[in-house]
Amino acid sequence: MQSKWCRTAIRWEKYRHRLSPNNSPLLNSAHSSFSESNRLGTPGQMKSLSIFPHTPTLSEHQQYLQDPVLPQMNEIAIAIQDSCVGKKLPEAFYVHVSALSELPPKLQEYEGSARKVVPQAHGATLVKFSVMEPKISYLFYPSFDTDPHPALKASIQVDLITFMVSYRDYSTSTNPPILHRKETFVSSTYPLYQQFAHLTQTEEALGLLKKANTIGTRKGWEERLRARHVEIHGHHVIQHEIPLANTRQIERHKAAIIRHDLSRPVRTALEAGFFTPDTTFFDYGCGHGGDVARIRQKGFTSSGWDPYYAPGSPQVPADIVNLGYVINVIEDPSERRQALINAWKLAEKVLIVSAQVSLDEGDRRGKGTIAYGDGIVTARNTFQKYFEPQELKAYIDQVLGVDAIPGGLGIYFVFRDEIQAQSFRASRFRSRMTTPRIRVKLKRFENYRKLLTPLMEFVTERGRLPKKEELPEAAEICAEFISIKRAYDVILQATDPEEWEAIARKRRQDMMVYLALSHFDGIPKLKDLAPSVQMDIKVLFGSYKQACLEAEGMLYSVGDLASIAQCCQQSPIGKKSANSLLVHISALEHLDPLLRLYEGCASRTIGRMQEANVIQIHTQSPKISYLYYPDFDTDPHPALLTKMTIDLQDLHVSYRDYDSDDPPVLHQKESLVTREYPLYEKFARLTRQEQDWGLLDDERQIKYRSGWLKCLADNCATLRGYQLSRRPDTDPYRLKVLRSQVRQRRQQLD
Repeated sequence: MQSKWCRTAIRWEKYRHRLSPNNSPLLNSAHSSFSESNRLGTPGQMKSLSIFPHTPTLSEHQQYLQDPVLPQMNEIAIAIQDSCVGKKLPEAFYVHVSALSELPPKLQEYEGSARKVVPQAHGATLVKFSVMEPKISYLFYPSFDTDPHPALKASIQVDLITFMVSYRDYSTSTNPPILHRKETFVSSTYPLYQQFAHLTQTEEALGLLKKANTIGTRKGWEERLRARHVEIHGHHVIQHEIPLANTRQIERHKAAIIRHDLSRPVRTALEAGFFTPDTTFFDYGCGHGGDVARIRQKGFTSSGWDPYYAPGSPQVPADIVNLGYVINVIEDPSERRQALINAWKLAEKVLIVSAQVSLDEGDRRGKGTIAYGDGIVTARNTFQKYFEPQELKAYIDQVLGVDAIPGGLGIYFVFRDEIQAQSFRASRFRSRMTTPRIRVKLKRFENYRKLLTPLMEFVTERGRLPKKEELPEAAEICAEFISIKRAYDVILQATDPEEWEAIARKRRQDMMVYLALSHFDGIPKLKDLAPSVQMDIKVLFGSYKQACLEAEGMLYSVGDLASIAQCCQQSPIGKKSANSLLVHISALEHLDPLLRLYEGCASRTIGRMQEANVIQIHTQSPKISYLYYPDFDTDPHPALLTKMTIDLQDLHVSYRDYDSDDPPVLHQKESLVTREYPLYEKFARLTRQEQDWGLLDDERQIKYRSGWLKCLADNCATLRGYQLSRRPDTDPYRLKVLRSQVRQRRQQLD
């Protein structure tokens, strides 16, 4: 089967040979030279023009066809795929003129040959490369920077074989083509890139960009906005209330759940370290009050309010306010919005917002449900609005004017203080490190071991020495060792210095991942970082500018699937296949920084599926999947229960449930974890035995439970926990053959 690029090359050659000198438009002297005077015409009218000042001779035409400057179309197509900037479509490639210098040299040279032909291309906004034919177009969008969806005013197309120039004028059209996703045309260093990207993200979350073929013109786009009750002012989206088709009495209180443990959002905040001894907590819409009671039991000041179960309780400000699964049960959009605003007013430090998210259409409509407003009414007469994952963040950001941070799927944190927000972002990408072991018995170290332990813990946590004000024990340490540096020298003598250097390298990588992901929302100002983080950057990178430059360089690489695939293949951790890398979530921080950044592109906006314990990094398409194996530790070959996949191109989330009689099962679990994983040796020992017995030879056959059970039966094998043995009823001769095969395999391996 011919590849796309091969078919393109064949089509290109046919195009060249079909153009004979006798019928070439170049030999028709009726074509006039290109000038400003013949740019006039009716809206959208095309004019064909020759840019030759004279009728070319046959030799001139043949010489042009053989011009080595013009590459083959398959070379152009490959160069387009290699480009790190620009919008790639099946039939064309678009790039902003500001990014032309960042194109591969082949494309720059190719575009330059067209620009020589059309001096009027100066002032164009975008350059369009045809993938299938030797044509380049210059598109004029005068309001590209200021209009969120600028209209096309004019276009010039150059045929690089015939030298024909075509011009279209849209300046008086009432329904011109318009642009969407402007950030895809420019480089990430373009001054307005973040503004463009944020607009696109919001529009995607609201479903405005679906069925793109209907919104390519001004009228189509305006109709879409009216249908969704949306206006766009500048680069900001304003969503108006959606009127209810009819009114009915919704019994909201029935949606409250009686819990026997902390709710997931509050538990996530507790695990994130938001609660300190003096923290106060308020639950806005507390339902039966389970979270209020359990937080109080943990020793914190805790209270709550609910319009049905606790209407008389006062609404009081608190450090942490929880709005847990409230906005999704309010059917009135204006009341829903007000609930979010009210909860935010009470939050002095952090607001926790959570809502039901929809991962597929099946979540939205169940048996006995009725469509109502922007959600459904359930059989219990409660209302549910299922937010799409990216829609929930966009909604919170729009209503509160903030940048919500995901804490998990359907859970977002909103911080009152930007420094605290950035500290939390950075902490999410800080790897867990262990303090290096003592390797040398050193009397001076042993005498002061207790005093030096806090210093060792600080360097393990930050990858650098502390300033005196950062370490409570600094004064006492300096009294004994004169300086912190001298105290650290004693620690180095008792431990392996290379381990401390590895910690510093790891902390440097952690910071690069954090800063690279910050590019999506705008790199934070240095003053918005905690003093400890500022010092980390100064020591580990030398300057904030240098740190940002290195992070930006890594961010460029994350868009290159070839680099991602190479990192996956070279990774010492993870189970590799032709299309992906599987790793246990505990091993994520041990991966190459580029792979951590790749995964972070998904988790930074959507959040990880809460129960997920395995991550799948796709290498053939930009996707990240989160997999849940409920019995990963206890079952030697656990079954996959659920899988959530995030497409990094549009942040679309898909979900699949494998709760069936024949789910996929996992093999060679030790490859997914690090050697420090508690059960690593048990996993590895079983895998070695299964390999000796030939049970893992055919991966396709044993991918699903039925195939794995058949493989065990065919080899007279049985598993009890992690103990592999032959079935007691195995035929003696068959058993002898199987044992002989095991010996042969071992000999081959030796």
